[in-house]
Amino acid sequence: MPLIVLIVLLSALRYFEIGPFAGLSWWWIVGLFGAAFIWFEFIERMFGLDKRKEHKQAEKTRRDRIKRTLK
Repeated sequence: MPLIVLIVLLSALRYFEIGPFAGLSWWWIVGLFGAAFIWFEFIERMFGLDKRKEHKQAEKTRRDRIKRTLK
């Protein structure tokens, strides 16, 4: 997620030509887009990070449901 925020921030700074980012090549931003795509489509799945997030969310939902039931 921080990578996505960085891409959006750099894109806005480059588009509006603010400060030292006015001379920044668009290829740096395109490269970050490519890195984010590779991360979310391949690397995250390869290491099981996407499933780990889903399991944590399901476990939290289950614990919350148990707490509500026992109150």
